[in-house]
Amino acid sequence: MSEAMYLFASVAVMAGVTYLVRMLPIAVFRKKIQNKFVLDFLYYVPYAVLAAMTIPAVFSSSNSLLSAAAGFLVAVILSFFERGLLLTAVCACVGVFAVELVQRLV
Repeated sequence: MSEAMYLFASVAVMAGVTYLVRMLPIAVFRKKIQNKFVLDFLYYVPYAVLAAMTIPAVFSSSNSLLSAAAGFLVAVILSFFERGLLLTAVCACVGVFAVELVQRLV
């Protein structure tokens, strides 16, 4: 298969999957969902997907696992105390930088 055909097939499959994900709930659930378990499950799906996409990237983005864990810990602590997103991100980056700087000096 040529590269152009592979690209076309990939785009077609992605378009089909995107369409199905948006169309199926409308076609399957015609009336309002009343089940509390299903509603709670659907409420937390975006958070679970975001965590599943973000956490592996956090631990593979720095030079060492220790510095990534330090930045992650700083972000979790600041998030727990409901600090803003900008402050949390900047402090996590500073935490990673500080740990990598100490590791280079030692």
